[in-house]
Amino acid sequence: MRIAIDTGGTFTDCVYLKDGSPSVLKVFSTPEDPARAVLEAIGKIQPEKSIEVRHGTTIGTNALLERKGARVAFVTTAGFEDTIAIGRQARQHLYDWMATPQPCLVPPELRFGVPERTSAEGKILGRPSREELENLCNKIRASGAESIAISLLFSFSNPENERLV
Repeated sequence: MRIAIDTGGTFTDCVYLKDGSPSVLKVFSTPEDPARAVLEAIGKIQPEKSIEVRHGTTIGTNALLERKGARVAFVTTAGFEDTIAIGRQARQHLYDWMATPQPCLVPPELRFGVPERTSAEGKILGRPSREELENLCNKIRASGAESIAISLLFSFSNPENERLV
């Protein structure tokens, strides 16, 4: 049996094949423990043999849109701390000089640069020292951040510095 489940903020939706026909089941989500609603739905479907479950969720997207997530410290290559605020040209009111942009998800006091550099080809050009990393940790602890996002330039080519950080 195949079951596809989408966990949302209000409902957990399931689509599954029963006797070769698609069926739908909707249960209330359990935000305090999203897995509970998933298990409840599978229990109600009562699969008789092995099952294959596909799961997706909008919980993370909703938290971003509603700005209900944790205070996030953004750690990036020194000199690029504001890239998260600069954004892209794909803005809703690109040519409206009077448009007020949404506040950045990470305020300036939660953006941290780390002295490191990786080339586009993955060669490590500079890595942070132990002292610089300890200093970074202390600043993040003092900031009141509840979580940390690390996005170093070209870390996809070589994740060595990212792992170090």
